[in-house]
Amino acid sequence: MKIAVTYDNGNIFQHFGKTENFKVYEVEDNQVVSSEVIGSNGTGHGALAGLLSEQGVDVLICGGIGGGAQAALAEAGVELCSGAEGDVDAAVEAYLNGTLTSAGATCDHHDHEEGHSCGGHCGSHEEEESSCGGSCGTCGGGCGAPTPVMEGKNVGKTCRTHYRGTFNDGTQFDSSYDRGEPLEFICGVGQMIRGFDAAVAEMEVGEKVNIHLMPEEAYGMPDPNAIFTVAIAQLPGAEEVEVGQQVYLQNQYGQPFPVKVTAKDETNITFDANHEMAGKELNFEIELVEVK
Repeated sequence: MKIAVTYDNGNIFQHFGKTENFKVYEVEDNQVVSSEVIGSNGTGHGALAGLLSEQGVDVLICGGIGGGAQAALAEAGVELCSGAEGDVDAAVEAYLNGTLTSAGATCDHHDHEEGHSCGGHCGSHEEEESSCGGSCGTCGGGCGAPTPVMEGKNVGKTCRTHYRGTFNDGTQFDSSYDRGEPLEFICGVGQMIRGFDAAVAEMEVGEKVNIHLMPEEAYGMPDPNAIFTVAIAQLPGAEEVEVGQQVYLQNQYGQPFPVKVTAKDETNITFDANHEMAGKELNFEIELVEVK
């Protein structure tokens, strides 16, 4: 098995799309037998998933990561452990010991009344295209064996699906058909939004279904507590960001999560941590291609 970690001077680099180096570990019998640092060759976002796949990487440990990159990694068959920080060697050891938890790329963070920290900076990242692997994904909860959250004959199995997602007005927001590669995920363990997972849980290979999801089955309704204002002086780096930009903050556990800048003046900056799909009804055409 190979484990790659976003690498910067011995620590986990926090912005996957801007990663310049990875430390890659060769693991046998749950023990590290060798490691090396490789460059990203200037590639970014989805292209990095291809680089890791070419290197035979099975698991990626990183800090912050967007939905588009998460989808690319899923399609490349690379397991994702996001939200990690600190020493890279320690993170790999924690993963092998089963104690490394994943923040996920699109976790719901509705605990803002408990306060926020920015870990000393306000980290921005380039906007990424929405894709089902990220826009339909939810927080996985951990990097160990995933726990089923529903029942069905495909639950717990690795499924490959083609899909097309549209809003009620017919506007398409995502399609694996357009990318030419099915989405791969473990069914029924929280890697996908519940309505998508529930549909695939009982499908037959080759079957196609059309589903309509209310917000409660997708990303829920917008949470007013997920909109909050912070003094710019409290967030070094916040003076550089602009309204409409997506950045990463850290919750009280030190885990990064994405927010959108919705307002800013000379002293304060307002963030919205609601998912961009919150409150929306979604439609999916799903085709089950393979169950591994």
